[in-house]
Amino acid sequence: MHDAPTWRKSTYSTEQEFGTCVEVAELGDKLGVRDSKNPGGPHLSFSREAWAAFVGSIRSRAL
Repeated sequence: MHDAPTWRKSTYSTEQEFGTCVEVAELGDKLGVRDSKNPGGPHLSFSREAWAAFVGSIRSRAL
């Protein structure tokens, strides 16, 4: 039996602006991302490499 993932609010989320919050969790060798307003809903999962590339693109304003 697997333990339930521990979801935490992203440090980049802001509830003050439009209520846009995401939560992240380690899911074995992947990272999960979900909408904090719908914790029972679906989530997206990314390889660590894909997530690092995504965040790097945002930081460099390439996206």
